Amino acid sequence: MNNNRTVVVTGLGVVSPIGNDVQTCWDNMLAGRHGIGPITYFDTTNYKAKLAAQVRDFDPKAYMEKSEVLRSDLVAQFAVGAAVQAVEESGVIGTLPPDRVAVYFGTGIGGLNTISNEMDKLRKRGPHRVSPLCVPMMIPNMAAGMIAIRYNCQGPAMPAVTACASGSNAIGEALRLIRHGYADAVITGGAEASITEVGVAGFINMQALSCAEDPDCASLPFDRRRSGFLIGEGAAALVLEAYDHAVARGAKIYGEVVGYGSTCDAYHITAPRPDADGGTRAMVQALTEAGYQGTERVYVNAHGTGTPLNDVAETQAIKNALGEKQAYENTLVSSTKSMTGHMLGAAGAIEAIACLKALETGMIPPTINLLEPDEKCDLNYVPNQAVRADIDLAVSNSLGFGGHNACLAFRKV
Repeated sequence: MNNNRTVVVTGLGVVSPIGNDVQTCWDNMLAGRHGIGPITYFDTTNYKAKLAAQVRDFDPKAYMEKSEVLRSDLVAQFAVGAAVQAVEESGVIGTLPPDRVAVYFGTGIGGLNTISNEMDKLRKRGPHRVSPLCVPMMIPNMAAGMIAIRYNCQGPAMPAVTACASGSNAIGEALRLIRHGYADAVITGGAEASITEVGVAGFINMQALSCAEDPDCASLPFDRRRSGFLIGEGAAALVLEAYDHAVARGAKIYGEVVGYGSTCDAYHITAPRPDADGGTRAMVQALTEAGYQGTERVYVNAHGTGTPLNDVAETQAIKNALGEKQAYENTLVSSTKSMTGHMLGAAGAIEAIACLKALETGMIPPTINLLEPDEKCDLNYVPNQAVRADIDLAVSNSLGFGGHNACLAFRKV
């Protein structure tokens, strides 16, 4: 097998709080428009956190038959919506044997809406009222399975389930699958739909969520006022493809996936290592694979959740991995979670798309509402307004509960 194939991105798709297609999402990122507002899915009277970044105006029937919608959780509907966009743009289906196309699609939790609804039925009406579709609708592999069924992808089909690193891990493992010759194309990305009563209550009670009442002051990465992440939802999908095959069929190429790092802190179930060692090692792995020379101009799409510990640890990881001089003088960092909220298992995928669009357009999306910088977070976080920059390398960090760290690196082709 060829163990060093070049892997490129030939299709993108988005379902997000700031747009349900790539161009709308990207335009809103550059304009600094957020998708944060009051939670409308349930009554938040007794909840400390009342805001979220919800997907709006999404019609799953635009991507799925009505019967499929009725038999799937919202997380799978988001995933299929994003995947259909990416696959249709790519045009890869039909150009390869089915067993050479794979699906790696991440989610942090899976069908939490289904779990919540069916548990409610169980308690109120008894076990005979639980849906026979409960299990297939709630399990976290079903988004990958449904995408594979839709496009007859007979190669490997599986999820990455690594909390907030799920989307990035899915893309990174898809890279390796193609690079090492086990597939020629992979539909990959991540999805999440966890703005539910139990999901929000659980995050509140572990003191992870922002309880801000003003949508403009709710998701505040790297700002001294930050007090937790702002929960979001949605999906993002990418089609990864072997470069030689993409070129042979004349596909549009967004960029090359040039590096992937994956590590574990092995420290704590929720808190990052104070020395940022795990995140540093993931970045170093990705940068080494990418052939980073130490002098290139880098854009880092930060994990940047707006939690007090995470933002400080990630800042240190960036300095450790790039070197302080390079981190201060030749690196742009931003957290698009300031606009999308934290899309959990979908975060790494939509942030990978932000990296690719930054390379394509030469525009760096901002960290909005960064008005009071934290002295411990002292890098250039592109505050409040997008900037034009000719970057050589784009890097995306994802740091998940359980100590999971993933880093992806991209270049222009």
